Amino acid sequence: MNTQKIVQFVKNEAVLCAALFLALISMIVVKPDREYLEYIDYRTLALLFCLMSLMAGFQKLGVFSRIGCTLLGMAKSGRQLAAILVGLCFFSSMLVTNDVALITFVPFAITVLQIAALEELLLPVVVLQTIAANLGSMLTPIGNPQNLYLYSQAGMGAGAFVLLMLPYSVLSLVLLALCLLKIRPTRIRSFTMTQENGPLDKKRVLLYTALFLLSVLAVARVLPWQALLVIVTVCLALADKGIFRQVDYSLLLTFCGFFVFIGNVGRLPAFGAMLGGMLTGREVLVSIGASQVISNVPAALLLSGFTKQYRELIIGTNLGGLGTLIASMASLISYKYIVRCAPQQKGRYFGIFTLGNIAFLICLGALYWVLP
Repeated sequence: MNTQKIVQFVKNEAVLCAALFLALISMIVVKPDREYLEYIDYRTLALLFCLMSLMAGFQKLGVFSRIGCTLLGMAKSGRQLAAILVGLCFFSSMLVTNDVALITFVPFAITVLQIAALEELLLPVVVLQTIAANLGSMLTPIGNPQNLYLYSQAGMGAGAFVLLMLPYSVLSLVLLALCLLKIRPTRIRSFTMTQENGPLDKKRVLLYTALFLLSVLAVARVLPWQALLVIVTVCLALADKGIFRQVDYSLLLTFCGFFVFIGNVGRLPAFGAMLGGMLTGREVLVSIGASQVISNVPAALLLSGFTKQYRELIIGTNLGGLGTLIASMASLISYKYIVRCAPQQKGRYFGIFTLGNIAFLICLGALYWVLP
């Protein structure tokens, strides 16, 4: 029984296990000492913790689903319905991260399409939602974990970050719109989405909104991250300490594992020089390639230890979220929902997902080579 639990844990937390394994192997070569304390990027971990806690709070209150229900009231056709569901993922992921966008709006889309008797749109809509969440999140430093980390390492301003990724976001939106035009504008019967969360707790919404704005100030380096960590922890502990149980601590531990591995490898000059040489002049291509195998968050953590070309890493790891099912771990969220609600269609979903991701990756990759 214990063996089964261990195997299941490894399957569920493959990236975390890989990070911890690499960290332990590197610790055999470089014995633990005081320099280990300097490996950890405490600022990134604190900001991630605060943002994940606040998103869990908003989600628990049903804020995102309420917004979605309001927008769905405007849909008159299958195409409009699909556009709203995909747009929710694209634009919300810029602020609430791609993971939260998919956790919130993919099951939401499944329910809506079933109520509207549009099950034939299930696979294309969920595929486009997944692509939209991964691409929308690349525009802002808080859109996904690797952006927050690389933004912190690069020391660039929030405006510079947005301008760097803006051309790719605009093209992504155009491509998504073209895909949505392929969906027939079938008229749908009116339907009503019911709220399951009861009356909205406006006081908590205001509190979480204020804390989120403080988080944005901390990301922009206006507010010290230490102050933010204390404020958010105290306020959430008083408002609803249960939120802390919903934080993705495995992601934080994954970061720590890679920090230790990168720090130790950096103390091996020959190995560091070899990896640095492989990256030089090929940062974007290597980032995209590495993301296909280990996903873009670990790729960003790993490669950042051997190059200072952060702009290229930001572009490469964001574009690298397209491609394979594990290129962005957020994509697995959608896949799990499809397996759960339509297991007989998981093979077809995988095919549509892969073809769609490759097409988007080719188009956005071509833009990189065209831009000066």
